[in-house]
Amino acid sequence: MVELTINYWALIAAAAANMAIGALWYGPVFGKQWRKLAGISDEAMKEMPLKAWQAMIGGAVTSLVIAYVLLFFTATWVAPSLEGALMAAFWIWLGFIATTQIGSYLWEGKPLKLFFLNTAYSLISYGVMATILVLWQ
Repeated sequence: MVELTINYWALIAAAAANMAIGALWYGPVFGKQWRKLAGISDEAMKEMPLKAWQAMIGGAVTSLVIAYVLLFFTATWVAPSLEGALMAAFWIWLGFIATTQIGSYLWEGKPLKLFFLNTAYSLISYGVMATILVLWQ
């Protein structure tokens, strides 16, 4: 087993990048389209069970977990290069994210456009995160 050296600053930066990309993606860039495709009205957004700060904490925790797992995969199986980082992000995305998220279309009847919107965010975010983690060692 490879000994994992953790650069905590890179881990935090990758998690912060994930959150920033998500805030832009689901906010000013595609927020209205996402809400429409997901069937979430402005009123429903206000009635969500979590307050905004609670959701942000949950998002930060999940971003740190994703960053750590990406760090593990990239440190274990990827040459420290931009190409290696992007290849790892792509294969992780394809094998675990895209295949899992397609269920919202196949089984929940959500629009295919919503699948593409969500998985495109994940692909971009994972690519940025893996790049930070691999290049900032």
